[in-house]
Amino acid sequence: MKTWRVRGRELPLGPRCLVMGIVNVTPDSFSDGGQFVHTDTAIAHALELVRQGADLLDIGGESTRPGSQPVPLADELARVLPVVTALTKQTSVPISIDTSKADVASACLQAGAHIINDVTGLTGDPRMADVVRDFGAGVVVMHMQGSPATMQVAPKYDDVIADLSRYFSERLQTLTTHGIAREAIVLDPGIGFGKTRAHNIKLLADLAKFQQLGRPVCLGVSRKGFLGKLLDRPVEERLAGSLAAAAYALADNAVQILRVHDVAAHCDLVRVWEVLRAG
Repeated sequence: MKTWRVRGRELPLGPRCLVMGIVNVTPDSFSDGGQFVHTDTAIAHALELVRQGADLLDIGGESTRPGSQPVPLADELARVLPVVTALTKQTSVPISIDTSKADVASACLQAGAHIINDVTGLTGDPRMADVVRDFGAGVVVMHMQGSPATMQVAPKYDDVIADLSRYFSERLQTLTTHGIAREAIVLDPGIGFGKTRAHNIKLLADLAKFQQLGRPVCLGVSRKGFLGKLLDRPVEERLAGSLAAAAYALADNAVQILRVHDVAAHCDLVRVWEVLRAG
């Protein structure tokens, strides 16, 4: 059984898959932008996700949807820091911060957050690795080709599985050499981040191959655009497709964390899968 070390806490990852609830404190996220942009509504939504069974909360103040532009530091901090500060007083569920800015990460970790979820894999800000190391934070290292503004402009790979495996191997080596504990690192293939529909399907089909790297995998496929194209469904009608992708990953023992919008439904999925697997 793998564990995830996050600021002195050891989170067991397996045989049960953890569910990470998404809280977008943004006006323009692809799925629920604007719904929880105010501090009070974001806090209430986060606590509702905990009530529904979320094992982790992922708080983000900058949209990384295709074509999005960076948010100024002051704006991102104003969105997420009050939410994190309040949640650390109201729940014991570990809190993740979805950011690629070291200053946002540092402020939120000081406020009591446990995990940094960085879409750049700790390459976007030269100080991010120092922040993660110094706080002993857990970290989700994601793969993204390009930037959110450009990532869907003709993404190309020689072999998407082999290319991502090399990327993750390099990141693990670099970050552990920098002083970040290997046990603190989780990998995310970045579904929809610089990938075509074919790349996304290939990644999901062969997701179990990343287990060879020896670290847990976080899957963020909830409501993603390729599901909309595959099913011809708008974003609010992609739950069934999201659950199907998650179930496939669970069946292949390919994923230890599901990052989702619809927490209750995914918790039900995980629970039923656990019972069936146990026989």
